Amino acid sequence: MERVRIDGESLTLEQVEAVARRGAKVELAPDAVRRMERSRAFVDEILREGRVVYGVNTGFGVLSDVRIDAAEIEQLQVNLIRSHSIGVGEPLPAEGVRAMMLLRANVVAKGYSGVRVLVVQRLLDLLNAGVHPIIPEKGSVGASGDLAPLAHLTLAMLGEGEAEYKGKRMPAKAALKKAGLVPIALAAKEGLALINGTQAMTGIGALAQLDAERLATLADVVGAMDVEALLASAKPFDARVQKLRAHPGQAASAANLRKLLRGSAIVKSHKNCGKVQDAYSLRCMPQVHGATRDALAYSRRVLTIEANAATDNPLLFPEDGDVISGGNFHGQPVALALDFAAIAVAEIADISERRVEQLVNPALSSNLPAFLIEHKGLNSGFMIAQVAAASLVSENKILAHPASVDSIPSSAGREDHVSMGTIAARKFREIVRNVQAALAIEFLCAAQGLDFRKPLVPSKGPGAALKLIRKRVPFLHDDRVLYQDHRRILGLIQSGELLAAVEAAVGSLA
Repeated sequence: MERVRIDGESLTLEQVEAVARRGAKVELAPDAVRRMERSRAFVDEILREGRVVYGVNTGFGVLSDVRIDAAEIEQLQVNLIRSHSIGVGEPLPAEGVRAMMLLRANVVAKGYSGVRVLVVQRLLDLLNAGVHPIIPEKGSVGASGDLAPLAHLTLAMLGEGEAEYKGKRMPAKAALKKAGLVPIALAAKEGLALINGTQAMTGIGALAQLDAERLATLADVVGAMDVEALLASAKPFDARVQKLRAHPGQAASAANLRKLLRGSAIVKSHKNCGKVQDAYSLRCMPQVHGATRDALAYSRRVLTIEANAATDNPLLFPEDGDVISGGNFHGQPVALALDFAAIAVAEIADISERRVEQLVNPALSSNLPAFLIEHKGLNSGFMIAQVAAASLVSENKILAHPASVDSIPSSAGREDHVSMGTIAARKFREIVRNVQAALAIEFLCAAQGLDFRKPLVPSKGPGAALKLIRKRVPFLHDDRVLYQDHRRILGLIQSGELLAAVEAAVGSLA
């Protein structure tokens, strides 16, 4: 069983995925325990001294000037969680909830939040037991953090609200009981510490980021299949061309294409043809796919920083005796990065659909049959597959509009600029899903095109992809229901099986 140890400093996106999608167990690092104990002792000291500190013994937001009596401090934390649990919409998928839980625990483990160790341990107990709070997807504006989503997360720890356990939705108290756990009582500052932060946008964004990175590589794979199916040239992928521009993503994409097409009998078969240049969707794959890679490299860096960032407010500095109300909960860095990533990954589908058009359009496809079907007229072949790809591309154009350019005042004007980062994360995730579907269409068409090049055999990379596809989807001789074929290829993309098969044949791809 995979295990992840959190210390607030070194969590990777791959570890987030291991916990969120594969159920890896999570434990606290000893150093994190010591830091949390120190910051909690500082909170207790503040309470003993009667110092007025935001969120410890005051109201919240615009009510921060309201002093709370010592006897009501614990009720203050409970009321905060209840009042902020106002998310709307469909529940966040379990993998997104698990990512949020892990990230919130990791943030608090940094030791600047004043939360007791037992609270973080209980959060990890829920995570390890598979108790997943029901968290509505909508309701966050991305500052002061993901308040509503994180409140729903914390609500389940109190035994209130709802949770999922072993695939069944039930009252959270019942889910805790079935898992052998009991509700927790919050002490001073702990409610605020658990809901201030960017863990919804970062969790959703981190999982979409990893999927997007894999799509960038799969775009090179299916692009190589198209090069062979369309009798296109591999010369534009020459390393000397890439060196003269020096964008790292472009170089990586071109290197993938060279590796995938190495020794291609199909490319060699038309070496002396009269064609001078190919369409941009083929010739410019390194430039387009590579630009997406570079954008994703930026969003990966931002998400990795955020996964290990202290986003609580106020932050405690026990060694200095200071409590500082700052703005680390503001999601702007993440919002901008996710908007950029969404635009970048949408371009993968955009250029993919143009390559599908190259394959199905007999005026463009180097003597492939119209719509990749032998008995045209009677059969429509992949005619509407291209239309479906076009619909996904157009939908992405709408979804790619940046969420971060919007802001709306909240909390009686105290929170007068917000990031909309969680909206950016959800849009990014939806675009990634659309791009997965678009590439599945392209793989179907590319496989059909390669079969029409027989007896010529594709190179190892495209050949491995074709072999796996044909295990699930036969050659299209006559029209059949295509959504079932598409669903099978989409499954190969989402499971990672398709990329793994290609890399087993050619070696690791960037």
